[in-house]
Amino acid sequence: MPGAGKQMTRSKSPVLLLLLALLALSLVFFLFSFHSPSPSDDPTTLLHPNHQPIYKPETSFVASLDRFLLAHKSPRRDDTVLLTTLPQHQPNQLDDLIFQTHTQRLYADPYYPLSLPIRVYVYDMPTKFTYDLLWLFRNSYRQTSNLTSNGSPVHRLIEQHSIDYWLWADLIAPESERLLKSVVRVHRQEEADLFYIPFFTTISFFLLEKQQCKALYREALKWVTDQPAWNRSQGRDHILPVHHPWSFKSVRRFMKNAIWLLPDMDSTGNWYKPGQVFLEKDLILPYVPNVDFCDSRCISETQSKRTTLLFFRGRLKRNAGGKIRSKLVAELSGAEGVAIEEGTAGEGGKAAAQEGMRKSVFCLSPAGDTPSSARLFDAIVSGCIPVIVSDELELPFEGILDYRKIALFVSSSDAVQTGWLLTFLRNIRPAQIEEIRQNLAKYSRHFLYSSPAQPLGPEDLVWRMMAGKLVNIKLHTRRSQRVVKESRNICMCECKRANSTTSGHL
Repeated sequence: MPGAGKQMTRSKSPVLLLLLALLALSLVFFLFSFHSPSPSDDPTTLLHPNHQPIYKPETSFVASLDRFLLAHKSPRRDDTVLLTTLPQHQPNQLDDLIFQTHTQRLYADPYYPLSLPIRVYVYDMPTKFTYDLLWLFRNSYRQTSNLTSNGSPVHRLIEQHSIDYWLWADLIAPESERLLKSVVRVHRQEEADLFYIPFFTTISFFLLEKQQCKALYREALKWVTDQPAWNRSQGRDHILPVHHPWSFKSVRRFMKNAIWLLPDMDSTGNWYKPGQVFLEKDLILPYVPNVDFCDSRCISETQSKRTTLLFFRGRLKRNAGGKIRSKLVAELSGAEGVAIEEGTAGEGGKAAAQEGMRKSVFCLSPAGDTPSSARLFDAIVSGCIPVIVSDELELPFEGILDYRKIALFVSSSDAVQTGWLLTFLRNIRPAQIEEIRQNLAKYSRHFLYSSPAQPLGPEDLVWRMMAGKLVNIKLHTRRSQRVVKESRNICMCECKRANSTTSGHL
């Protein structure tokens, strides 16, 4: 019965269509769910190892600070550190607690005291030393006419030396948002290996009136040195960020036992008094770069555009060890393949420096007023091979990083000889240049401060370097506690000789 067959087919077609529609809908739902946005798809976030969404790393100081201050509008006080009201014998009680804790760790951990993570106690200082100074910067950084006596933009200097912000922001972040495994914040002082002092010495130096700044320095000094933990070790296990060489000068002699976070050692003696700084005690940290990061793709794309042999843009005349700059300018100006430019402030100056570095094979990095210069780190993150002319320079994280793989070191006496430097650079083989450039692409991550702090970033390397100091810190702390005053075996800082990397010094 053909008619009946057709009728049956027509009666089944709505059911069949319904099934097909349901199947298509299921397929669409599956595809949608498979591609539905997740926190990790958001370009502003990434996933913490415990799968909690957190922000992608922010390398801009101003942008990171905005986010930080928004999240810390009403900072909570940590009552565990308000110890200035406790009896004077509290350091002895703290010492007993530390003895018990460290003894337990010694017997329980076969690698103690060499194991990571380092345990850091962060002082909860009054907000006038911390948040108030960050807000002061935040509310005034657009005042670009604010210059130092030598014409440098004040707020750009603060950004270059903002290592105190990046370290502190990471230490006090919620543990669910932190990525570093080399350090952990502890909330009991007896559990701490080290104590971090979160005082923004550079901001206060540049943005407060002179007398107001000195008064704040004295207050900070009293607050810290009143703490039982400081009195127990005389500050030997305390970390003090003084990254700008002008900052904290009026009182830092009273805190010379602390671990200072510095841009360099300045063995010329112009910025630090003899015995205040030395490699065994202190730590060198890189400047915050002033140019955008040129990653491996950027380095590859700019390779054919690097037609300038040697580039430098910055202040052409400096004081102290930086006098080498004027000699280099006299020697190199006008030479073929060389671009020497006086630096300018603001975004225009930054753009010009960045463009010049990305068009150059080598970037000159002479000493500034101190042996270090921010230009070195700008060159590294730009993929421009640094040519370092600074005989007394000490470098960040050199116990971990081998700078011979990413930079060329030239003595001042060679560099100023007529024709020597350019002949030296032109004789470097293309294969060697390419090898160094590839190493720069790998090494750049070690000089990019960010929030959240990244594994193998500068914040991480700080704590890895600190791990190498811990045993010596404990040795000198305990030794100072038991050596009698009349002993001639007390090792004073003044017995340390100046750091020097020039020939003839062993």
